[in-house]
Amino acid sequence: MMKRFALGVSALCLLAFAGPGAKADTYKYQTPTPPGVAIPDTLDTRFGTLHFFGGFPDAASVDKLYDNLDFQRAVQAYLLALPVVSQVGNRDAILSIGPANTTVPIWETMVDSRTVELTANDNTPYTWFWLDLHDGPMVVEVPPKVLGLMNDMWYKWVGDIGITGPDHGEGGKYLVLPPGYTGDVPNGYFVLRPGSYSVWIPWRTFLVDGDPKPGVDMVKKIMKIYRLGDANPPKLNFVDMSGKPFNMVAPADYSFWEQLNRVVQDEPTDEIDATTLGLWNSIGITKGKPFAPDDRMKKILTEAAAVGDATARAIMYRWRGADGYWYPDDPKSHWRLGFVGGYKFDDGRARLLNGYSGFFFYATGVTPAMDIRIVEKGSQYMAMFVDSKDDVFDGGKTYRLHLPKDIPAKDFWSVIVYDNQTRSMVQTDQQFPSVSSQTKGLKVNADGSVDVYFGPKAPAGEEDNWAQTVPGKSWNILLRLYGPEKAFFDKTWRPGEIELSGESSECAQDMHQCQ
Repeated sequence: MMKRFALGVSALCLLAFAGPGAKADTYKYQTPTPPGVAIPDTLDTRFGTLHFFGGFPDAASVDKLYDNLDFQRAVQAYLLALPVVSQVGNRDAILSIGPANTTVPIWETMVDSRTVELTANDNTPYTWFWLDLHDGPMVVEVPPKVLGLMNDMWYKWVGDIGITGPDHGEGGKYLVLPPGYTGDVPNGYFVLRPGSYSVWIPWRTFLVDGDPKPGVDMVKKIMKIYRLGDANPPKLNFVDMSGKPFNMVAPADYSFWEQLNRVVQDEPTDEIDATTLGLWNSIGITKGKPFAPDDRMKKILTEAAAVGDATARAIMYRWRGADGYWYPDDPKSHWRLGFVGGYKFDDGRARLLNGYSGFFFYATGVTPAMDIRIVEKGSQYMAMFVDSKDDVFDGGKTYRLHLPKDIPAKDFWSVIVYDNQTRSMVQTDQQFPSVSSQTKGLKVNADGSVDVYFGPKAPAGEEDNWAQTVPGKSWNILLRLYGPEKAFFDKTWRPGEIELSGESSECAQDMHQCQ
């Protein structure tokens, strides 16, 4: 009797573990299948219903699964390629002015809102140029008193130039070697070894008694670019870009993939990890092979670029996790870090993918100097994307930012308004959509604090403390502290949240009706 009962229990167990869609038959050499191993005959997913026969997908399901797989990989490939394609947008725009190695754009009277570039700064003049190392090492003679950096085509930091670089602001000769260079390296140079042939060098000069001209003149007088060993350096073409309509922001449509492919074909990929190259390979971008997606894949890549762009916006504008905030212990504070995971975007072991993709969607220029936390050294960046009530900033409403007294910036501070679409300066009737310690006529309160206003129309008496916004558009800001002081790092000083100032302005979509 007990034997018969045991056999019955065993049969029931086999049926229980046989999995979805299994027949009731049992066999001599059958092993119970644990839950989760077998797939059901019908599976409902976010991209449709899938059908299987004994675990084998039917033809329609296979098509759906491959479409989904290609789409998933394409979105991830997009997010990992944001820095590369951003560099393409930057380089192609600059080279439209003139060839590399001889063309040197300078925003002589600062970058203004007509320049469409990721979170550009309007406080100091920029010198901004590209090198091409295909024909060998290049020498750059750098003037004194500049603050600059070098990033390669993969947007990796190569080195600092100027005040935070090895010349410590004294100027000097920088020797830039192409990838794989094995020749002699002469003495007397600061040597930089980028991982690409295309190399970007921007630096800023500083105002002298409010005047940008002395710094710009110094650049034009001292700067040289020439091939190593060239006894007759070519004349440089300095181009003043201030006030000129100019776009350096890369597209987020199908052409994104074509631009990525150009870099993969033209540059060494040795420094790119195998997983990233694998994702690019999976969508048809492989070094030495043509990029020729069929109609099906073009459709997937077009949608993936749009979703990738949308995802980057969600990451940057609505960050999830305390690690992205300056004051993580205060749930009411919305001040955001410029870098999550430092300038390498990692935690010492793994890349912080959201920090990586979010930054390169939003900003430009990578250097430890933008992230070092040393009193009175470098700079610190605080971003704000929502108001004190966690609502998006509306260009048709008026807001106020209160900066308590003793703003901890040894050199200067600034607040600049950026358009959420372009991540560039908002374009209004103001040439410079900003307020800073360098603003002429800046109104300082009796207690030493400063109030900054944002809206389509300046509050009465606050014209010099106001940055104009556009009805029907949203915006964000960056608060920059140059030479940040101890009170910032120990958090004994902190900026206020940005608050809606009274009732919203009743403005038509045409901003000029708000004047």
